[in-house]
Amino acid sequence: MAYSVEGRRRANGGMLPLLALSTVAEYYRLPWKPPVTASLLAANTLIYLRPAFIDPVIPHINEVWFNPNLILKHKDLKRFFLSPFYHVDEPHLVYNMMSLLWQGIKLETSMGSSEFASMVFTLLGMSQGVTLLLAKSLHVFFDYERAFYSEYSVGFSGVIFALKVVLNSQDEDYTSVYGILVPTKYAAWAELVLVQMFMPSASFLGHLGGILAGILYLKIKRSSHSGSDPVTMVVRGVTRALTWPLRFMSGLVRFRRRRISGRGRVGRGQNGIWRCHSCTYDNSGWQSVCEMCGLGRGRGNGWSVNQGQTPSSSSSSDIPLDELRRLRVERFS
Repeated sequence: MAYSVEGRRRANGGMLPLLALSTVAEYYRLPWKPPVTASLLAANTLIYLRPAFIDPVIPHINEVWFNPNLILKHKDLKRFFLSPFYHVDEPHLVYNMMSLLWQGIKLETSMGSSEFASMVFTLLGMSQGVTLLLAKSLHVFFDYERAFYSEYSVGFSGVIFALKVVLNSQDEDYTSVYGILVPTKYAAWAELVLVQMFMPSASFLGHLGGILAGILYLKIKRSSHSGSDPVTMVVRGVTRALTWPLRFMSGLVRFRRRRISGRGRVGRGQNGIWRCHSCTYDNSGWQSVCEMCGLGRGRGNGWSVNQGQTPSSSSSSDIPLDELRRLRVERFS
């Protein structure tokens, strides 16, 4: 879940060994170990523990709290993108990572690591964006500044709620949410209400933004003919736009090549193309005399490329070789 600053506490209940044990047990029984899920678990845990070798590199939690007012006012993208990876205490971290472990293994195993990674970071940006839009809209239209627009929150739960929507979207069974049996496809909505009832310090807007981001992601994916990931669609569209001039020129070259064939001009008239039997030159169907040797077509010379050879009443042997050479010289003089 995502905690607001009012509910921040730094309890150390020794729950991290439980998270480590659950992760090892789940990965041990799998024939294929999903790497993206493991990387996300490790990243969130390392950021929370802040060991000495990464402490100087990563910002402090006070610098990355998700706050709509500060993000829009200062265009602070650091708060926008990094706040999901920070957690306020061990229960907060372990609860989110246990949920991520179960959902991540199922989704990454079914769709593959590359598509799963693309989906996770797409949902991260979409859930943060939807939450920001909701907070700004509530502030503008209902003057809810203190409740949502100036709220500080962190946690990976917005992405987790979005993953729940994607994972359960096609499930027709029922599931238990805190002891209440609900349709699996609506489990995220039930958990949103129940978490807020039992944990008022949780960020309602952050969880709602995750659910709406998951629904939006599914609608975008289903609207595409290929069912591709939205990020893949964007990359493909940009690539097609950048390569359009090259494809246009290639089309022109292919068009020009279709206009030229063989050793002579191609005439696409009603009579097709005929080949001189004496010099084997391809002539247009509109020509009655060979352009190469001057021999007339009307004397039975030639055959159609499209229709096959026509019967000949005479052949090139009827013309003496010297006479044929003289005709060619006169033709090109």
